[in-house]
Amino acid sequence: MNAPLSSPKLFDCRDAFAETLEALAAADETVVAVCNDSVGSSKLGGFKTKFPERLVNVGIAEQNMVGVGAGLANGGRLPFVCAAACFLTGRALEQIKADLAYSNANVKLVGISSGMAYGELGPTHHSIEDFAWTRVLPNLPVIAPADRIETAAAVKWAASYAGPCFLRLSRVGVPDLLPEGHVFELGKANLLRDGGDVTLIANGTLTHRIVTAAGILAERGIAARVLNMATVRPIDETAIIAAARETGAILTAEEHSIFGGLGSAVAEVVVDHAPVPMKRLGVPGVFAHTGSAEMLLDEYGMTPAAIADAAAALVQRKA
Repeated sequence: MNAPLSSPKLFDCRDAFAETLEALAAADETVVAVCNDSVGSSKLGGFKTKFPERLVNVGIAEQNMVGVGAGLANGGRLPFVCAAACFLTGRALEQIKADLAYSNANVKLVGISSGMAYGELGPTHHSIEDFAWTRVLPNLPVIAPADRIETAAAVKWAASYAGPCFLRLSRVGVPDLLPEGHVFELGKANLLRDGGDVTLIANGTLTHRIVTAAGILAERGIAARVLNMATVRPIDETAIIAAARETGAILTAEEHSIFGGLGSAVAEVVVDHAPVPMKRLGVPGVFAHTGSAEMLLDEYGMTPAAIADAAAALVQRKA
């Protein structure tokens, strides 16, 4: 009798963020952390212990927090500004626009518990609009790592990048997908699986789900290409155009509204350069319900099986 297959180990990307930030701070005394009474949820406890004079907790005042980050950057510090993604982007959008993007301030925004990770707290805590709000701003790279390895690599990249950026992290555990030692490249998609029948594109918590969906499709005789599109802006147009021309159909999946996010960004490239049938999976333009992140992703058709069914239907639409 065969032994049951074990489930992959899951990791919280916030831990990789915290460990990498502490290592950066140990090597560079200009690194500081700013938060909104979120030391615990941002995993900044270790940072606080090691570098207490370099942690600024402004309290529940996100607009002020972003302004403090901009001031620290103007004074020669390297601030990582951390808060729940829903409040960081929704409450402080004007400051992000004017103080960071317009001013090109060297501030690293870290949106914690993005998507529907705070599911039981309901629609006020869902962060399913943040891609749309942030990717429209000039000078602001928008990044959603797929696993702990890519998270660590993206944090290192952010520290070396001269300008503002937005890192979107979840608290939901995900398995490793990228190889150890992975180096993050802004605007570069990662090919996780090749295929010629359809392309599946995701980032963040949805990436491992489309990898699993591709396996289900393979059992049905459908070869799916899988792209991890961690950078939402600037998006990898080359990879998208190649996928459209070589596979003839594209499905996107995201823990975000289907309006204004990853699917919209991909569709903009497709319609301009290589029109093919597309399907955008995500929250369908509603306030997501209250419930666990797992339950909500299932409800909105983003289980691996549902993704595979949607991709198979999409293949049938190909000319």
